[in-house]
Amino acid sequence: MPPSPKWVELAEHIRTQIESGELSPGDKLPSTSQLCQIYGVSSIVVRNAMLTLKAEGLVVGVPGVGVYVAES
Repeated sequence: MPPSPKWVELAEHIRTQIESGELSPGDKLPSTSQLCQIYGVSSIVVRNAMLTLKAEGLVVGVPGVGVYVAES
């Protein structure tokens, strides 16, 4: 089985942090540039992971402010 794309792995990692309670509703996620540095990925990878998590309703984006863990 081929490895998962990096954005899938990043989304899964953040999803796990939310589900485990490590990230709580209302917590702000690191910026795109911070996530790029932390995980050693490109901004496209971060963007795709965030789009996936937003579509799942796990995070919400506030334009010009950041991305936050959604209230459950």
